[in-house]
Amino acid sequence: MSLDPAVVAALSHVSTATLTTVLLKKGLRNVWMRGALSLRPGQTRLVGRAFTLRFVPAREDLATPASWASPISTRAAIEAMPEGVIAVVDAMGCKDAGIFGDILCARMAKKGVAALITDGVVRDIEGVLSTGLPVWASGVAAPPSVAGLTFVGWQEPIGCGGVAVFPDDVVVADQDGAVLIPAALLDTVVPEAVEQERMEGWIMEEVGKGVALPGLYPMNAETKARYEASKQ
Repeated sequence: MSLDPAVVAALSHVSTATLTTVLLKKGLRNVWMRGALSLRPGQTRLVGRAFTLRFVPAREDLATPASWASPISTRAAIEAMPEGVIAVVDAMGCKDAGIFGDILCARMAKKGVAALITDGVVRDIEGVLSTGLPVWASGVAAPPSVAGLTFVGWQEPIGCGGVAVFPDDVVVADQDGAVLIPAALLDTVVPEAVEQERMEGWIMEEVGKGVALPGLYPMNAETKARYEASKQ
């Protein structure tokens, strides 16, 4: 299911830091994917539904170059990706086998995939960056995926960076990393996140004016009244 463009537009102006605060208030503490950091400085914030892929530890009879032509392969998974999704890949934090290289990333970019996010690493980094596909990963490694991993499937629940990710959950990624919004909570999280971002922007303006933090952050009743008045 495609993501409402209005939701994408709204979340494009909400930082992952703000989202973690909003989700924390709802009892969700484990939503930030550990180890998945932008490989391109200055990368703009991206929003999309999760398209999940899963690796398990390498097994010698399965993790072979011949497996790349199998019906269950990263190549087949990429061909199943709709435009606009964010590929979220469970590589179990493996840092010595690159899950994707330049050719696979080029195909994803050509298909209109919004981004690649993994707790693992990629290879052919110069080529990967040249494709223009935004990538959040733990780093780079020269060996191919089969040197340490076996690909087993896509569009199933995974764990990425210690976070449970289900197909069609929503992911927001920026310079602070990648944060998951459960699909069932999207309608309540978006307006609260937009308001939280607006409120913190107003607080920053007050700090710029020299206002002291006590009573401002967090707001006391008087500050809340001034903030509400500013929205009129």
